[in-house]
Amino acid sequence: MMKNKCILSAIVLCCFVAFSSFALLALRPVDSDNAVTFVIKNFGINTKGELKGLKGNIQWNEENMAASTINVSVEASTINTGIDARDKDLKKEEYFNTDKYPVISFVSTTITPGSNTHKVTGNLTMKGVTKTITFPFTATKTANGYLFSGSFTINRLDYGIGKNSMVLNDDVDVTLKVQAVQ
Repeated sequence: MMKNKCILSAIVLCCFVAFSSFALLALRPVDSDNAVTFVIKNFGINTKGELKGLKGNIQWNEENMAASTINVSVEASTINTGIDARDKDLKKEEYFNTDKYPVISFVSTTITPGSNTHKVTGNLTMKGVTKTITFPFTATKTANGYLFSGSFTINRLDYGIGKNSMVLNDDVDVTLKVQAVQ
Protein backbone atom coordinates (compact mmCIF):
# COMPACT_ATOMS: atom_id res chain seq x y z
CA MET A 1 0.00 0.00 0.00
CA MET A 2 2.80 2.46 0.90
CA LYS A 3 4.62 1.56 -2.32
CA ASN A 4 1.48 2.43 -4.36
CA LYS A 5 1.18 5.81 -2.59
CA CYS A 6 4.82 6.62 -3.37
CA ILE A 7 4.39 5.67 -7.03
CA LEU A 8 1.17 7.70 -7.27
CA SER A 9 2.87 10.70 -5.61
CA ALA A 10 5.79 10.46 -8.05
CA ILE A 11 3.42 10.32 -11.03
CA VAL A 12 1.44 13.35 -9.78
CA LEU A 13 4.66 15.29 -9.16
CA CYS A 14 6.00 14.46 -12.66
CA CYS A 15 2.71 15.52 -14.25
CA PHE A 16 2.70 18.77 -12.28
CA VAL A 17 6.31 19.59 -13.27
CA ALA A 18 5.64 18.73 -16.93
CA PHE A 19 2.42 20.77 -17.02
CA SER A 20 3.85 23.77 -15.19
CA SER A 21 6.81 24.01 -17.60
CA PHE A 22 4.29 24.64 -20.37
CA ALA A 23 2.03 26.97 -18.40
CA LEU A 24 1.55 30.48 -19.69
CA LEU A 25 2.88 33.30 -17.56
CA ALA A 26 0.41 36.20 -17.40
CA LEU A 27 2.32 39.48 -17.73
CA ARG A 28 1.25 43.12 -17.70
CA PRO A 29 3.26 45.73 -19.64
CA VAL A 30 4.59 48.64 -17.58
CA ASP A 31 3.92 52.13 -18.95
CA SER A 32 7.38 53.66 -18.58
CA ASP A 33 9.48 56.29 -20.33
CA ASN A 34 10.90 55.05 -23.62
CA ALA A 35 8.73 51.91 -23.71
CA VAL A 36 7.30 52.96 -27.13
CA THR A 37 9.40 55.45 -29.10
CA PHE A 38 9.61 56.48 -32.74
CA VAL A 39 11.81 58.43 -35.14
CA ILE A 40 10.75 60.13 -38.39
CA LYS A 41 12.70 62.50 -40.62
CA ASN A 42 11.15 65.98 -40.74
CA PHE A 43 12.98 68.52 -42.95
CA GLY A 44 15.80 65.95 -43.14
CA ILE A 45 16.26 65.92 -39.35
CA ASN A 46 15.46 62.93 -37.15
CA THR A 47 12.45 63.85 -35.05
CA LYS A 48 11.99 61.64 -32.00
CA GLY A 49 8.86 60.99 -30.01
CA GLU A 50 7.13 58.61 -27.68
CA LEU A 51 3.69 57.26 -26.88
CA LYS A 52 2.38 56.50 -23.38
CA GLY A 53 -0.65 54.82 -21.85
CA LEU A 54 0.77 51.35 -22.48
CA LYS A 55 -1.55 48.59 -21.32
CA GLY A 56 -2.69 45.12 -22.24
CA ASN A 57 -1.59 41.60 -21.50
CA ILE A 58 1.13 39.24 -22.56
CA GLN A 59 0.70 35.50 -22.13
CA TRP A 60 4.26 34.20 -22.23
CA ASN A 61 5.80 30.74 -22.23
CA GLU A 62 9.49 30.65 -23.00
CA GLU A 63 9.34 26.87 -23.52
CA ASN A 64 6.37 26.99 -25.92
CA MET A 65 6.36 30.38 -27.65
CA ALA A 66 3.77 29.24 -30.19
CA ALA A 67 1.25 29.29 -27.32
CA SER A 68 2.28 32.82 -26.28
CA THR A 69 0.27 35.93 -27.16
CA ILE A 70 0.79 39.68 -27.05
CA ASN A 71 -2.13 42.11 -26.89
CA VAL A 72 -1.06 45.67 -26.08
CA SER A 73 -2.09 49.26 -26.79
CA VAL A 74 -1.03 52.86 -26.26
CA GLU A 75 -3.09 56.04 -26.15
CA ALA A 76 -2.64 58.04 -29.36
CA SER A 77 -3.33 61.32 -27.56
CA THR A 78 -0.16 60.89 -25.49
CA ILE A 79 2.08 61.48 -28.52
CA ASN A 80 5.03 63.57 -27.41
CA THR A 81 7.74 64.94 -29.71
CA GLY A 82 8.92 67.60 -27.30
CA ILE A 83 7.17 70.43 -29.17
CA ASP A 84 3.65 71.14 -27.90
CA ALA A 85 2.42 72.85 -31.11
CA ARG A 86 3.54 69.89 -33.25
CA ASP A 87 1.99 67.39 -30.83
CA LYS A 88 -1.30 69.31 -30.98
CA ASP A 89 -1.25 69.12 -34.81
CA LEU A 90 -0.46 65.39 -34.72
CA LYS A 91 -3.64 64.80 -32.68
CA LYS A 92 -5.82 66.44 -35.34
CA GLU A 93 -7.90 64.66 -37.98
CA GLU A 94 -5.22 64.81 -40.70
CA TYR A 95 -2.77 62.82 -38.62
CA PHE A 96 -3.82 60.55 -35.72
CA ASN A 97 -7.37 61.92 -35.23
CA THR A 98 -7.14 61.03 -31.55
CA ASP A 99 -10.72 62.07 -30.79
CA LYS A 100 -12.08 59.41 -33.15
CA TYR A 101 -9.22 56.86 -32.82
CA PRO A 102 -7.87 57.12 -29.27
CA VAL A 103 -5.97 53.81 -29.23
CA ILE A 104 -3.10 52.29 -31.21
CA SER A 105 -3.03 48.53 -30.71
CA PHE A 106 -1.00 45.44 -31.57
CA VAL A 107 -2.32 41.88 -31.33
CA SER A 108 0.00 39.00 -32.15
CA THR A 109 -1.08 36.18 -34.44
CA THR A 110 2.12 34.09 -34.31
CA ILE A 111 5.31 34.06 -32.33
CA THR A 112 8.23 32.11 -33.78
CA PRO A 113 11.15 31.25 -31.50
CA GLY A 114 14.76 31.81 -32.48
CA SER A 115 18.02 31.12 -30.69
CA ASN A 116 18.30 34.64 -29.21
CA THR A 117 16.01 36.74 -31.36
CA HIS A 118 12.41 35.69 -31.94
CA LYS A 119 9.87 36.85 -34.51
CA VAL A 120 6.34 38.10 -33.92
CA THR A 121 3.63 38.61 -36.52
CA GLY A 122 0.47 40.46 -35.66
CA ASN A 123 -2.05 43.14 -36.46
CA LEU A 124 -1.14 46.78 -35.87
CA THR A 125 -4.16 49.10 -35.79
CA MET A 126 -3.84 52.87 -36.06
CA LYS A 127 -6.46 55.41 -37.07
CA GLY A 128 -8.94 52.63 -37.85
CA VAL A 129 -6.58 50.83 -40.26
CA THR A 130 -5.22 47.37 -39.48
CA LYS A 131 -2.12 46.00 -41.19
CA THR A 132 -0.16 42.83 -40.53
CA ILE A 133 3.46 43.42 -39.52
CA THR A 134 6.32 41.10 -38.59
CA PHE A 135 9.37 42.10 -36.60
CA PRO A 136 12.21 40.58 -34.56
CA PHE A 137 12.32 40.89 -30.78
CA THR A 138 14.16 39.63 -27.74
CA ALA A 139 12.71 38.54 -24.41
CA THR A 140 15.10 38.97 -21.50
CA LYS A 141 14.15 37.54 -18.12
CA THR A 142 14.24 40.16 -15.35
CA ALA A 143 13.75 39.94 -11.58
CA ASN A 144 9.97 40.37 -11.84
CA GLY A 145 9.10 39.46 -15.44
CA TYR A 146 10.57 40.05 -18.89
CA LEU A 147 11.95 42.91 -20.93
CA PHE A 148 10.65 42.69 -24.51
CA SER A 149 12.73 44.68 -27.02
CA GLY A 150 12.19 45.06 -30.75
CA SER A 151 11.86 47.49 -33.60
CA PHE A 152 10.08 47.85 -36.91
CA THR A 153 9.47 50.36 -39.68
CA ILE A 154 6.04 51.33 -41.00
CA ASN A 155 4.84 53.67 -43.70
CA ARG A 156 2.62 56.29 -42.06
CA LEU A 157 0.62 56.71 -45.29
CA ASP A 158 -0.50 53.04 -45.08
CA TYR A 159 -2.44 54.07 -41.95
CA GLY A 160 -3.79 57.37 -43.31
CA ILE A 161 -1.52 59.44 -41.10
CA GLY A 162 -0.85 62.69 -42.93
CA LYS A 163 -0.44 63.10 -46.66
CA ASN A 164 2.42 62.98 -49.16
CA SER A 165 4.97 65.54 -48.12
CA MET A 166 8.22 66.94 -49.44
CA VAL A 167 9.46 67.59 -45.90
CA LEU A 168 8.06 64.70 -43.83
CA ASN A 169 9.37 61.21 -44.53
CA ASP A 170 6.84 58.42 -45.05
CA ASP A 171 8.76 55.81 -43.03
CA VAL A 172 8.59 55.79 -39.24
CA ASP A 173 11.00 53.70 -37.17
CA VAL A 174 9.37 52.36 -34.00
CA THR A 175 11.36 50.97 -31.05
CA LEU A 176 9.88 48.96 -28.19
CA LYS A 177 11.48 48.41 -24.78
CA VAL A 178 8.59 47.01 -22.80
CA GLN A 179 9.04 45.74 -19.26
CA ALA A 180 6.28 43.25 -18.46
CA VAL A 181 5.59 42.04 -14.92
CA GLN A 182 3.33 39.52 -13.21
